[in-house]
Amino acid sequence: MPLFSKKNYATVKVRKRDIPDGLWLKCPGCQEIIFKQELDENAAVCPKCGYHFQMNRADRIKLLTEADSFKEWDAELYSVDTLGFTGTASYPSKLEENRRKTGYRDAITIGTGLMGTHKIGLGVMDFAFLGASMGSVVGEKVTRLIEKSTREKIPVILVCASGGARMYEGLFSLMQMAKTSGALARHAEAGLAYIPVLTHPTMAGVMASFATLGDLIVAEPAALIGFAGPRVIKETTQQDLPEGFQRSEFLLKKGLLDMVVNRKQLKQTLILALDYLRDKPVALQQGG
Repeated sequence: MPLFSKKNYATVKVRKRDIPDGLWLKCPGCQEIIFKQELDENAAVCPKCGYHFQMNRADRIKLLTEADSFKEWDAELYSVDTLGFTGTASYPSKLEENRRKTGYRDAITIGTGLMGTHKIGLGVMDFAFLGASMGSVVGEKVTRLIEKSTREKIPVILVCASGGARMYEGLFSLMQMAKTSGALARHAEAGLAYIPVLTHPTMAGVMASFATLGDLIVAEPAALIGFAGPRVIKETTQQDLPEGFQRSEFLLKKGLLDMVVNRKQLKQTLILALDYLRDKPVALQQGG
């Protein structure tokens, strides 16, 4: 007689608990899993290694300005397909897709707000909209931000992020480099301060124009900053390049940047800089 007889025992199937998507993120810096709410509460900076995630423009404006003080300028401007660009996807379809995705008409938001006690002109570029590429509208809004701030006699803070010129607009995009640079020259002649904040990534035509023309050039940690990508530079120069040669920390050592600042200290650092530049922008520009 067998010791155990065969019997059918009822089994309880335990269903894996449904977990909503987007609650957890993997940090590209330390590879640790982070609770998204914890990341949001930490200004999109990894609490374990300090890696700076990209930040949307609304959160960036909230981070840098006093509550309810930001007033947007020229929100109605939007890009059009002047050149009739054709490719795997049309320019108008790309624009519409990015407008639906971000809820904005183009890659930058400009306006005025309070930073501490300082009234400032503020622009924030958003990499989520076509890689924050600089087309005619981006260049026009940057120029209007600077010119309005010059008329109102207030400093300008411009948070930069871009993959470069917007290829869909060809030469019209490249012309924005000269236009924005000219506006900044007039702003400087008026003795007013301009501080660009370079975030990851800030590349090509943006980096070669208004992103690096400040009285004080600030960047976030480990931001990719340069004109062309590392592969293109290596193939062009036929030289082995130093590790991390286009990152904030390397560029700080070489003198392109003035400061590399953790995002959580960025607002207070900018307030201190504005305190100093309020009375000395012209002297600082002349190396005094």
